[in-house]
Amino acid sequence: MKSVKFFFAIAVLCMAGMTGTVEAQERRNEDWKQKFMSEKIAFLTSEMQITPEEAQVFWPVYNQIWKEKDEVMKKIFKSFRELEEALDSGKSGKEINKLMEAYLAAEQQQRDIDAQVAERVGKVLPVEKTARLFIAEEKFRRQQINRLHGKPENRGSKPQN
Repeated sequence: MKSVKFFFAIAVLCMAGMTGTVEAQERRNEDWKQKFMSEKIAFLTSEMQITPEEAQVFWPVYNQIWKEKDEVMKKIFKSFRELEEALDSGKSGKEINKLMEAYLAAEQQQRDIDAQVAERVGKVLPVEKTARLFIAEEKFRRQQINRLHGKPENRGSKPQN
């Protein structure tokens, strides 16, 4: 009986420790997201040369677009994982086709949102600043990739082919 209680106590402690670990990981993820978004906001604001008045109308529109993109990216990643798992586990062609259609539909949703960005941002910013958004986002993306690979930042450079 003592060994059962001991085992139960150890199991409870392990579960509590795992919960703390999961919570800590979630906090790190949220901290990372906050840092990433702060850097992105500063970068885009600078690159697009938006005024405080423009920022007041631009950021709510951009934040809505970003939220939509984030939701679609979650769908893309989920459907990709499901498709990959189906292939690895030898699912039927019919099941794989269904999962592939879901993946392609999520990818299309992302393209649809991207296609609407110019129109939606163009309603609150001049066309030059709307165009700067596309350039600034690509520069920021490249900066983040270079950072991951340990390369020095080069904000003003043109993309290499």
